Amino acid sequence: MPRWCEPRSFFLRLPGWPTSKSPNSWTCRSGSSRSGASVSITNDWRVWRTNPGAADRALFPPQSIVEIKALACELPRTLGLPFSRLSSADIAREAVVRGIVVSISITTVWRWLDGDAIKPWTHHSWLLPRDPLFAEKAARVLDLYYRLFDEIPLGPDDYVISADEKTSIQARHRKAITTGPMPHHPRRVEFEYERMGALAYVAAWDVHRAKLFGICERTTGIETHHKLVDLVMRQEPYRSAHRGEPSVERMSQWYPNAIQIHTPIHASWLNQIEIFFSILQRKVLTPNDFPDLQTLETAILEFQAFYEKIAKPFKWKYTKDDLKKTLERIAERAATANPLRLVA
Repeated sequence: MPRWCEPRSFFLRLPGWPTSKSPNSWTCRSGSSRSGASVSITNDWRVWRTNPGAADRALFPPQSIVEIKALACELPRTLGLPFSRLSSADIAREAVVRGIVVSISITTVWRWLDGDAIKPWTHHSWLLPRDPLFAEKAARVLDLYYRLFDEIPLGPDDYVISADEKTSIQARHRKAITTGPMPHHPRRVEFEYERMGALAYVAAWDVHRAKLFGICERTTGIETHHKLVDLVMRQEPYRSAHRGEPSVERMSQWYPNAIQIHTPIHASWLNQIEIFFSILQRKVLTPNDFPDLQTLETAILEFQAFYEKIAKPFKWKYTKDDLKKTLERIAERAATANPLRLVA
């Protein structure tokens, strides 16, 4: 059975094998225990295999490891470095420059960071809630998903509609024909394209009935919003349902039995129609290969009709208690240089 150790490799002879040495074999240094007994190479190899950081701890004191991990958690600009993100090589070099260690390998730095899931070469974009009534507005939306309005259960003729717009959907006409996948080859899409214009897709989602409504327009605004509201409210059962801001007042004038409720600013993750937009993006708009706007609009609306046939209400599990915990974590970290990313 072959065995390997660091820094040299060797071939372990099993009982009954001839003792002749292969001209290509290497040898591994022998060792001894503190008692003077010979140390088993096999045992040494097992220790290294099951605990590869043991040698690191022997060579580097815990304080150095902690300082290097702390270095990885700093922003490059606070370290006076002229780039935007740190790599393992950058961290290893800075650790030597700052006198944390005399020398260290990039692999060792990567292994320490990987052990604590520290990845300074990646980043996530996020938005800090700045609406003073964020919690109140968000809680109202979450109540509606659980069929509550002002602490009163919704009736069978009450419907919750989630609506928003997906803007600037481009039609990109590729300069060469897109080819389908083949064995050992993915689908191939020409990199260069012509811009054939852009559309806005405005859509609404019945949260509890999994019904979709949507239109494509060149621009967004009050008129486009009114068209979407008409599309929903002129159909049953919404037309016969029993039951601020200027847009809320407009809604009540258009349809007295409809109540418009806004999500807080920077809280699109609370809006369930955004889940459908992400599905549309993955299934239809990526890769983007449409010769003109009419083809793009047809593709969007055909997918809308197809998806509605198979759709089920989304299993929404985020509650007001979860919201409270999220906002508490943000409040804790808001004053630090590395705030927590808001995740729904």
